[in-house]
Amino acid sequence: MEKYKVILFDLDGTLSDPKIGITKSVQYALHKMGIVEPDVDKLECFIGPPLQVSFSEFYNFDGQEIQKAINLFRERFKEKGMYENKLYSNIPTLLNLLNERGFTLAVATSKPTVFAEQILEYFNIDQYFELIVGSNLDGTRVSKTEIIQCILDEYSEYELGDFIMIGDRKHDIIGANNNGISSIGVTYGYGSSDELTQLNPTYIVQSVNQLKEILMSNLLK
Repeated sequence: MEKYKVILFDLDGTLSDPKIGITKSVQYALHKMGIVEPDVDKLECFIGPPLQVSFSEFYNFDGQEIQKAINLFRERFKEKGMYENKLYSNIPTLLNLLNERGFTLAVATSKPTVFAEQILEYFNIDQYFELIVGSNLDGTRVSKTEIIQCILDEYSEYELGDFIMIGDRKHDIIGANNNGISSIGVTYGYGSSDELTQLNPTYIVQSVNQLKEILMSNLLK
């Protein structure tokens, strides 16, 4: 095991459960575009990937439709969706412990940085993170590969072996693999064990407590 120094956390499905806020905001956007989806459970696929990807993949929207859908999504999300969200159990305790043990923490999310900052502040966990990097509101820097690379550039004094990415979807592991860093796939979020296993993350965990065990054991190496 590498002795990690910088830990990158995905936000949705890793630090918090955003299901209600995201699915209801997608439902709102679709309704405004003439598509009725009464079952928000069917919209869980939108949790994690960039909205551009999901609206294209699941509704075959073209570029203009995608941008309209994203604008409508943000209409509701800014007002209430970002607060229809809850932290996973023991996350604040874990973050505090990692800070105390000297790890540098960063957030790597496909969500626009401005929304991620507000959500972390709302939950009062923003103080644990030295850096928060997400996508841009203009639709650039949406891939997890780009987002992770941005964080690596900010910490250029470290070696690749010093970093580890934690996330619940394939995009998190792909981003870590593309940048040559370690990763932990968490199955308590919205990615299946099969989805994560296929991409060979360094570790897979089923709970926040297991995540803590792996990171704490790292200190003994």
